[in-house]
Order: sequence, then C-alpha cells, then structure tokens
Amino acid sequence: PNIGIFVKCNDNFIVLPLGFAPTKTTMLSKYLEVTDTIYVSIAGTRLLGPMMVMNNNGIIVSYIASDEEINVLKEKSRLTVERLKTKYTAIGNLIATNDNGAIVSPLCSDVKTQIQDILGVSVTSMNISGFIQTGAMIVSTNKGAAVYPNASDDEIKTISDILNVNVEPLTINGGIPFLASGIIANSKSVVVGNMTSGPELIMLSRAFNV
Repeated sequence: PNIGIFVKCNDNFIVLPLGFAPTKTTMLSKYLEVTDTIYVSIAGTRLLGPMMVMNNNGIIVSYIASDEEINVLKEKSRLTVERLKTKYTAIGNLIATNDNGAIVSPLCSDVKTQIQDILGVSVTSMNISGFIQTGAMIVSTNKGAAVYPNASDDEIKTISDILNVNVEPLTINGGIPFLASGIIANSKSVVVGNMTSGPELIMLSRAFNV
C-alpha cells in the first residue's frame, strides 16, 4: 500500500529501489506509460519517496545521498541532480512540485532559490492545515493534484494557483490523509496503494484527470 515511499516517477521515467521485482517494474512502466527505468538507492536506502523530489526538469536528493547515487541519476535521467543544502533528510516530505510550480515546507524557506534553479519553477512556502510536511500532503502532476483532506478552501485555491492545476482534497489507502505515501503519478496515469477504496479511486481519477 505504501508504494509512494519506494518509487518516484515523472512523465518520462520511473525511479525504483535496487532489487525491485522485474515483473512489477514491467507493470508500472506499462501503467505509467514510460519507457525508461532507473534503479538506484538514496543514502543506501530503498526509501526513494522521502529522499528525493523531481519533476520533468530536475531532481533534488537528500544531502546524505552518495556521489555514486547522484552519478547514476545524472547519467540515466540526463537531468540536473543536486543535493538539497538543508539539514533535513526526508526532503520528499517537504516539497511538492510539478512543471508549473513548487510548494515547499517553511523548513525549506532558506533553500527556495536552489529548489527553483533545479526544478525550473517558481517556489512558494506554505504549510497545510498547520502541518509542515507539505510534500507528504500534496501529490501533483501537470494535469491535476490531490491534497490532504482537511485543507481549507483558501489553501486549496492557493495550491491550485501555484501549480496551475485543479486540486481535490482526498485520502488514500482507505482513509490515510498523507497522500504521498500511497500514490505514484504522472501526467498519463496514477498508481495507488492496494488498500485504496472504490470511492477514493473515483476521487483520484477526478483529481488527476485520468
């Protein structure tokens, strides 16, 4: 169910942890309509979701990522790849982005310029319903976005304006509000955790316009 903790994707490729089953890789590639796959660890772990952020322009990784891991990502993705200059390791839980904008936790306010340079988008700092784990609470593609279910109307409008997509409040995996843990999404398709309910699937389809 927590597939978003282990896998990241954009519109062109999937990033998978070392040892990920080839049969699952084939299925994910088919579902997400991508042809390229990158196998890598971040800081020696399989926790790619919390340890990295990416859109179609660039990739940001935790400062504890190794040079070898960064080189693999650079070579395979052909994108700019940099460590985020912050003491926080789980940067995927702090940053949400698509190709139109990025929303970051107040904890990342001092590295907004670096985030902007790597991802090629304007960066806005905000929390969601009082939580600072912004990246865990928003999942966005270039076609739509989902947000923590208790986000206010004003927050939803702000997120929509920044990311330039429709935003829907919803849950994942039968009521889990921290969406990034159970969603892998790009502009073509969405893959979610296996505990996600029928009504949640309907909301997800509407949120991401797929």
